[in-house]
Amino acid sequence: MKRIKLVVAYDGTNYHGWQLQPESITIEKVLNHTLSALFSEEIKVIGASRTDAGVHALGNVAVFDTQARIPAEKMPYAINAHLPEDIRIQSACEVDLAFHPRKCDSRKTYEYRILNTPFLVPTNRLYAHWTYVPLDIKKMQEAARPLLGEHDFVSFCSVNTQAQSTIRTIYELSVRREGTHEIVISVTGNGFLYNMVRIIAGTLMEAGRGKLTALEVETMLNARNREAAGPTAPAKGLTLIGYEFMDRDLSV
Repeated sequence: MKRIKLVVAYDGTNYHGWQLQPESITIEKVLNHTLSALFSEEIKVIGASRTDAGVHALGNVAVFDTQARIPAEKMPYAINAHLPEDIRIQSACEVDLAFHPRKCDSRKTYEYRILNTPFLVPTNRLYAHWTYVPLDIKKMQEAARPLLGEHDFVSFCSVNTQAQSTIRTIYELSVRREGTHEIVISVTGNGFLYNMVRIIAGTLMEAGRGKLTALEVETMLNARNREAAGPTAPAKGLTLIGYEFMDRDLSV
């Protein structure tokens, strides 16, 4: 038996998120079905991040155990031939059997894309949140600063969270303009609560509209109350960029 780590990219538009759901098509369900059929054994992947419905990924991580003899580095070619075109394995390697992607120290990066134009650009509609209200980048950058570092982020978390602790650390949080019309919020942390990045994005957009100041964002954080923070931004603007595992060399 060996454990394989996959880096998975997907367009989340047509899926009800990552996690298995009995009556819905999810990324995890498609991977389990594809891998089980390909390797002729029951396979259940373990995902590092359970992204929500409509959220995209360039570098989510999953592991699975198999007795297949095919070398790990050859697996993406075989797996991708059987996956729908909106899911693709980017790489694969063998890791220690004890490695669990949700139980080790890591840094995770998300990007939230905003299309800030008077009219929607159709080719961006699935991968960015459109708003015609002008956003002030400098005000968004100022409002982001109080969120850096280790805090109790319960104000920036869905009330449906099942997390044992709401304390998280944000290492980097930037707001930048790409091209003429896109604004990108990039955030790297040691983990994120349910809807945390989308609530941060919604709050920073409120700041960009001139409705919030950096001091008010700090007050929201300290309130430890979901009702104190801004709205949850739509899922389609969010992409999981990737993981960096910190604690050890995972390869075998």
